[in-house]
Amino acid sequence: MHEYMSDLRVWVVTCRDIPEEIPRVRLFVREIFEGDPWADDVALIVTELGTNALTHANGGFRLTLVRSSEGIAIAVADKGGTTTRPHIPRPEADSPGGRGLALVHAYAHIVTIDGDHRGHTVTAELRFKEWRHRAC
Repeated sequence: MHEYMSDLRVWVVTCRDIPEEIPRVRLFVREIFEGDPWADDVALIVTELGTNALTHANGGFRLTLVRSSEGIAIAVADKGGTTTRPHIPRPEADSPGGRGLALVHAYAHIVTIDGDHRGHTVTAELRFKEWRHRAC
């Protein structure tokens, strides 16, 4: 890499308020990180955060990916419309949903939630030094 170039890379995708955006952004993420051992983790986090944004807020969402030498930050910003702050619920065992943000917390090293009724941003960070492959 040239001495004046940064190892920082940023991608921003604006997604409409339709369910078809989830597989589109998941494919986008897989193409960016193809061959990287953390590609599946990033795709899972994007899927869960994007689905939550479409399910619980008004309008689409904005996905921002930042890759540096230390790791990857995945931020999903919704357009608001809800007074409920994103949180980890305790769903019943037979409930079909309510586990997405818990999965994000399990895979990411750091998760932060910012915002209010005008919009929330959930950011999940994967740290390369702390990352290890999760075998299923």
